[in-house]
Amino acid sequence: MKEAGGLATRKIRLIMGLRRAGITDTRVLGALERIPREAFVPKPFVDQAYEDRTLPIGEGQTISQPQVVALMTQALEIKSSHKVLEIGTGSGYQAAVLSRLARRVYSIERHKLLLVEAEQRFKDLRLTNIHCRYGDGSLGWPEQTDFDRIMVTAAAATLPEALLRQLKDGGILVAPIGSERGDQLLMRYRRHGDEWSEETLGEVRFVPLLPGAVEAPTGRGGAASATDGSASAGPRRRTLA
Repeated sequence: MKEAGGLATRKIRLIMGLRRAGITDTRVLGALERIPREAFVPKPFVDQAYEDRTLPIGEGQTISQPQVVALMTQALEIKSSHKVLEIGTGSGYQAAVLSRLARRVYSIERHKLLLVEAEQRFKDLRLTNIHCRYGDGSLGWPEQTDFDRIMVTAAAATLPEALLRQLKDGGILVAPIGSERGDQLLMRYRRHGDEWSEETLGEVRFVPLLPGAVEAPTGRGGAASATDGSASAGPRRRTLA
């Protein structure tokens, strides 16, 4: 009971910190408050669940720091009627937050073990509007398409056009773009027919978006994702090839 009370206090402190950091969407803050981050981290890290930092979850992957989750979620401008695609289920925390904002969430994970664990968490928390798939996230979910919003939680050198093509006209896609060891920028794309505008939201650090799927544990060491809160740039416009 004492531990639960301590986590609740830390959660309140975290939410207040996110407000000060520029997260102003009350629906996003409410979703973060309702989802227990401690349920998505390994037991040795439960006491750090409400620190604004990344934590390892196995398979060389991490659960993103809350400020990054909040920033990316706010940038999507999600409505309750939206259908959202997430690339990179990981621990399931980001999908859980999205599920409190959207009508339906589709999430793809290339690590079988992580996906199995995430699906169990969704079941335990009774999050019934999340649909998961094991596979190559860079290909998206072609059978569905027409997503109102798409979020990519791993960094690609360039944005896979397959994802943009699955975005509904007028939709928004948020993704980190850049190499694993080089600079990465958090980008927001808006589709306008066969064109899209792009806007830089800041510098980030994510694990890479890799092709294919992983059946067995890889045994690789942990990686991190983080933001330094760099200033954003204005939107630019391009054409979908």
